Amino acid sequence: MTVRRATCVFLALLSVSVQAETPRADSASALSPAPRKQGIRASEYATDLLQLYREARLEDPRVLAAHARAQSGRERQREALGELLPQVSASTVFSRATRDDDADRSSYDTERYSLTLSQHLYNKAAWESYQKFKSLARQGDSEAEEAQAEAAIDLAQRYFVALASDDELELVMAERRATQKNLDRINALYERQMAVVTDVLDLRARVDSLAADEVEARNQVRLSREELAEVIGRPVQERLSRIREDIELQAPRETLEVWIERAIAANPGLKAKEDALAAADAAIREGKGGHYPSLSLNLSALRSDAGYDNSLTSRYDNYTAGIAVQVPIYSGGSTSARVRALHSDRTSAEQELEAMRRQLLKETTSAYLTTQSSVDRIRATRNALESARKSTEAAEKGFRFGVVNAVDVLTNVQNEYKARRDLLKAQYDFITNLLVLNRWAGKLSGQTIESVNVWLARSNASEDAKRSAAR
Repeated sequence: MTVRRATCVFLALLSVSVQAETPRADSASALSPAPRKQGIRASEYATDLLQLYREARLEDPRVLAAHARAQSGRERQREALGELLPQVSASTVFSRATRDDDADRSSYDTERYSLTLSQHLYNKAAWESYQKFKSLARQGDSEAEEAQAEAAIDLAQRYFVALASDDELELVMAERRATQKNLDRINALYERQMAVVTDVLDLRARVDSLAADEVEARNQVRLSREELAEVIGRPVQERLSRIREDIELQAPRETLEVWIERAIAANPGLKAKEDALAAADAAIREGKGGHYPSLSLNLSALRSDAGYDNSLTSRYDNYTAGIAVQVPIYSGGSTSARVRALHSDRTSAEQELEAMRRQLLKETTSAYLTTQSSVDRIRATRNALESARKSTEAAEKGFRFGVVNAVDVLTNVQNEYKARRDLLKAQYDFITNLLVLNRWAGKLSGQTIESVNVWLARSNASEDAKRSAAR
């Protein structure tokens, strides 16, 4: 009984030390602390999602490549338009001729100036080519917008993975320090024959396991920062802003049908497929234009002093106006074959549009339902955390009365840390899923990122000091 009472007293003190090591958050809080002071070194600055988003827009190769393709599409549209506008050309020829015959030998200079203008009056192929490239230009713009949204989602996912890695390292280190203190005290009691050897072995195994977990957690922190650096184009050594404590995460209030309507009306990926189908239709009309006659206006002006066989004559001016008609008769079947191939291309574009529409409905529905359930999950994990705290307190009290042993108390402490991890992950998943929902609805923009960024707050000085010591 004396040994049991001594052990009870020890575990009562032990529980206090565990609570001191465990950073507790209020059950109604969303995540971590408030703003912090910036330091001098780069690693002491805090950055948030909006800052990294602005950098990624300027540095992410995927976004830059998409915008370059969009610009190329716009220039090709202008090139096709140029084929419909008047074509004007000018030429001049200066020559020196020497004429040698039986009667005389003479040398003279001649000049020739010409100006020509050609304008399509009717050319179906050229007009449909312009319509095709106009649709392709719109497709490029939509694809650039889609690439920007996809890159923003990727950045947000990497951002919260990095935050989760930081959380895991801090929690593992805190749990290891608490468990190590418990092990040291159990060892002291065991030497005085006031504790059983199984408690010592279990705690020692747990410390060793946490040491291995800490190595893995540190590695995951480095890997997650490298994932961010790949997008930003520079090492990300700043501390990442966390979710504020004074906000309540809420699911969208609109119905699923409203979000699906928005997605169908505004999703840039769907718009790109629609423009691709429109371009395929224009390409078919362009191909069929090879069967149509073409009509053009030709104007020319000529001034020269060179006559027949480059002989010298008096200067003369010649002005010509003409209408040219070209009627295709037979091209070896190549025009018809091209049209058939373009019909197959259109069928492919039509099926890609249908596949995109189906994917849009699925992804929008999935993101909406996941976002709705994430709120319930956050609420449940908060309740689980509170229950884990109470369970730890109950286990400590039970140990005092001999109902549970030291290992049971340790298990409850582990459950409490697990509940903390689950709460943090649930909050990160909610924000990510909300961004995904906005992405499929075509509403993801810098303003959306800025609205989400309001939920983040820079860490305070005391928290920074703890994290610096942890690293």
